[in-house]
Amino acid sequence: MSTHYKLDNQAQKLNSQSKVKLTDLLSRINEEKKIERNRNLALSVAAVSAVTVFGIILTL
Repeated sequence: MSTHYKLDNQAQKLNSQSKVKLTDLLSRINEEKKIERNRNLALSVAAVSAVTVFGIILTL
């Protein structure tokens, strides 16, 4: 009986610690989207710059 009580007690502790607020998750997702958007923009600018430089070199 005491082991059952210990397991229930531990399960309750884990449940109380593992609660996550939805607003925290949503804000984290939005922040990650902004970071990903900035990375994609930087990659796009780098690709366009590389194509432009390559085009200028070919015209010389």
